[in-house]
Amino acid sequence: MGFGHPGGRVTIGPTSIQANADAGLPFADVPGDLADRVDAVLAHEPEHPDPVVDFSHSRWDRRPFGLRTFLRPHAAGLALAVLLVVAETALLHLGPLLVQVGIDRGVLERDTDVLVAVALAFVASVLLAALASSLRTAFTGRIGERLVYELRVRVFSHFQRQSLGFFTAERSGVLMTRMTSDIESLTVLFQEGLVQFVVQGMTLLVVTAYLLFLNPGLALVCLALVVPVNVLLTLWFRRVSAAGYLRVRDRIADVLADLSESLDGIRLITAFNRRRHNAARHHNIVGAHLDANLATSRAQALYGPGTEALGIVSQAVVLLVGGRMVLRGDLTIGEMVAFLLFLTSFFAPIQTLVQLFNQYQQGSAAITKLRGVLATEPSVPEAPDAHELPAADGHLVLESVTFGYDPDHLVLREVDLEVAPGEVLAVVGATGAGKSTVAKLVTRFYDPDFGHVRLDGHDLRDVTLASLRRQVGVVPQEPFLFNGSIRQNVAFARPDASEEEVLAACAAVGLDRLLARLPAGVDAPVHERGASLSAGERQLLALARVFLARPRMLVLDEATSNLDLQSEAVIERALDTVLEGRTAVIIAHRLATVLRADRVAVVDGGRIVELGIHEELVALGGQYAEMHGTWVAQTAGAAGVAGGSPA
Repeated sequence: MGFGHPGGRVTIGPTSIQANADAGLPFADVPGDLADRVDAVLAHEPEHPDPVVDFSHSRWDRRPFGLRTFLRPHAAGLALAVLLVVAETALLHLGPLLVQVGIDRGVLERDTDVLVAVALAFVASVLLAALASSLRTAFTGRIGERLVYELRVRVFSHFQRQSLGFFTAERSGVLMTRMTSDIESLTVLFQEGLVQFVVQGMTLLVVTAYLLFLNPGLALVCLALVVPVNVLLTLWFRRVSAAGYLRVRDRIADVLADLSESLDGIRLITAFNRRRHNAARHHNIVGAHLDANLATSRAQALYGPGTEALGIVSQAVVLLVGGRMVLRGDLTIGEMVAFLLFLTSFFAPIQTLVQLFNQYQQGSAAITKLRGVLATEPSVPEAPDAHELPAADGHLVLESVTFGYDPDHLVLREVDLEVAPGEVLAVVGATGAGKSTVAKLVTRFYDPDFGHVRLDGHDLRDVTLASLRRQVGVVPQEPFLFNGSIRQNVAFARPDASEEEVLAACAAVGLDRLLARLPAGVDAPVHERGASLSAGERQLLALARVFLARPRMLVLDEATSNLDLQSEAVIERALDTVLEGRTAVIIAHRLATVLRADRVAVVDGGRIVELGIHEELVALGGQYAEMHGTWVAQTAGAAGVAGGSPA
């Protein structure tokens, strides 16, 4: 942000967007040809009405997540899919029986009519099976997509109701894995895997029934050879692959977490020349993921070929035993051919089930991870009987508040504090003293371990989170801006705000001068995290956002600590507008911010050691007086540097 002093008034200079536009550089705004193409696409885009979202901080499905509980609401649709599967399977496996009839009653007896009838029946069965398969695929595809949609919404909603401690304890890349890779592992399982399990299972049952119908003795010989060995192989594979795919899910979470962290910290990585080191570190993490996948692949390489070899051996046994039965006259040639065809059909679904079981194990590992996430309760819960917070006057009271992020290491100890309606309280202290923790408790980002935080006599634990958030505004040290437009970011807390209200909020904090220089005004794009704006502009936008939200109480957590003195002057004037008539708690590191407060609380060692107005605390000669002396010296030094010094 650049500053000038025309007429003795501090003004905000050109933004990076404006400077780019003046220099003719790209991405100063959306290029005209790109905007035209976007408009052309949007012209053919169907209407997407806003969905009705059922979201609650206290009431949601707390049953352990699993396939059975998740699929139960769709039982009727799944039952219809199973009926289609039964019809498809029965029609598909009429072929060997028709072959047996064609050989025994057509070929051997030289009856052309039988051959023609069998051929027509064969074609009809294939066509009907194709129709049933088409209906089943379309139907199950819609069910599968619906299941994935519901799961994504459920997981995302659960993330939204979690408290800040959840996101502090867990890496963002791991949470991304739960939303992406884990759900993707279930997508194919929902869309085709579960139905294919039924298809292949029905195939085994139907083929087994046909085998027993053709020749019970020969069928029992085959089953006695196949079933026990297959059961043992499957039990072994299940044990090995279950542990293996859990390791795969953990390792892919590590990969995405490291990727996310590297992208977020790319400026620091570049500044300290750590790119080669990060590449080597990521190589090791990806290598661990590779090792986990190779371990499961080795198990699959033994399981799949093992069952295939078993099928070949059984066919050889049927050829030997069945051939001798044909020679004795106990079995017709047509029956033996049909038996061999059915036996091929018997092992084809076994091979498919091997692949499906592998897929199921991957999905099962993902279900285990998602079950853990969905079972996580918010550390700051909303009481089931919580009531709406009435329109607040802003009377804030902390009673004997004790808190620690780790129960063994307390941050605040027996803090008592009262802020009158409309009063501005500055909280100051050394780094780590507990200032920001006070702000987090006042906004109920955390709950105290002991004691109470009350607003107008209401314990914050007893009111709904939505009503509290509407009346308590927060401006953090690093304001977060979303990828979108200035209008969308300002109206974030009130999406229904009119353009006039948005412009009024911008004007109130001094952002209107910036908008006047932007070609698109409030519709100017804001890049991810506000990268296209300076620190001061981002902070002004955050103040406009909270001004438009119209909260009764404000909490500013070091909102000016990262600004230069000239930028701070602009922000301080905007603060005067935002704070007017509101109760405010300001976590401050700057003298100018502290001087705007009605009273000052000094925090040290988790306790409030000094409390009073500025003049009283300076006269007291304690910690605040020492801090004030340091601030005055720093301000004087900065002013001297800005004004220049003689050589």
